[in-house]
Amino acid sequence: MERREFVQTTVLGAAALASSRLARALDVGVRLPAPGTTVHVSPVTGNDANAGGKSAPLRTLPEAARRVSRGAGSGPLTVVLSEGIHAVGETALFNPPRGRFTRTDRLTIRAEVLPDDPGWHHGRMPTLIHTLPVKDTWNGRPDPLGGAADGMLIETSHVSIRGLRVLGMPVVETPREGMIRRLYAVSRLREDLDDLEVAQCVFAGDEVIAPNHVGIIARGNGLVVDHCVFRGLKISAVYWSGGSTGHAMRHCVNDGLYGSAVWTAGIADDFDYRNNVVANCNYAWTHQDASSARADAGGQRGAAGVAAGAPAQPRARSRYRVLDSHFANNRRLAGSGTGARLEYQDIDPSFLELVGTKVTEQRAAFEHEQAKPSYLHPVAGSEAAATGAGLFMTRRA
Repeated sequence: MERREFVQTTVLGAAALASSRLARALDVGVRLPAPGTTVHVSPVTGNDANAGGKSAPLRTLPEAARRVSRGAGSGPLTVVLSEGIHAVGETALFNPPRGRFTRTDRLTIRAEVLPDDPGWHHGRMPTLIHTLPVKDTWNGRPDPLGGAADGMLIETSHVSIRGLRVLGMPVVETPREGMIRRLYAVSRLREDLDDLEVAQCVFAGDEVIAPNHVGIIARGNGLVVDHCVFRGLKISAVYWSGGSTGHAMRHCVNDGLYGSAVWTAGIADDFDYRNNVVANCNYAWTHQDASSARADAGGQRGAAGVAAGAPAQPRARSRYRVLDSHFANNRRLAGSGTGARLEYQDIDPSFLELVGTKVTEQRAAFEHEQAKPSYLHPVAGSEAAATGAGLFMTRRA
């Protein structure tokens, strides 16, 4: 009898399978996902000792990440999260050194039901709440500001994240002067990586109750953020490699961010920024130059939070087109600086070429009735709604 068959079919094997820690240590009793398969995660019916199929789902996203990271071969792989509350108690590290993905054969982490699917409503979005401890390091280095945590850490190319509701972490961000304890909900920190798509997700936080410091931060090329809603965060998305290419932010709603709705670190001029709504934010856009970004990556300063640094006026800026967007009631249009303390300074926004974009001091109205599909979207018929920003890629009746 084969060892794997023995583990799966005998009493002794069942006992080994029940101990996920032992299974992970020995790679015994753990069914690794084959390319082309789907791993299911359910916080209600799952068990991290299960095989991960639809009838025997895992319980946590970090365990799904471990299974993916130990897999091998080429071909697409999908992690499906059921509706419900997913407590993220440790970083979900996706790092499959023996797995190979491509633009067409991707690693996808997604909700079971997506916003454009029949029968979807906001209650069906898997909700990730972060309960992991904040260590006194970030990105592998000591952190003088008090520590940071990564929710999902992506260490492979060609990844899609779709249809999730991602909340902050119930900590006090600044429990004493000089500290900023931070959550980076989705991180990709290697510059050699490409092609990370985040679509139809809600990133929400509250500065007092559950701070969500940065929704998405990515080094490397090809961060595409599409049809997402960001509400109450510090920063929606950080594009963090100077000179990197292939980036986009499209059809996104940014409401009430106490930092900024986007942070660019000297990325290339091909940034596809269009059909976004930015309302009631501290800054619509913050920017640092490429040399400052390289210093941050080396640990000398700390873009969006490694270490505090004095505000730095960019010495040379790319020029970005802002297409068919709506900026409403933001404190300032553009700022610059480094560090997590919001030690920014206002800068001349002329590096932004506004094409078909309205900038107004008037407030934008958003839907607050939770039973409506348009919850958290601009109110129908408004100028902001005309951008098409929001979760839905297909027009709803």
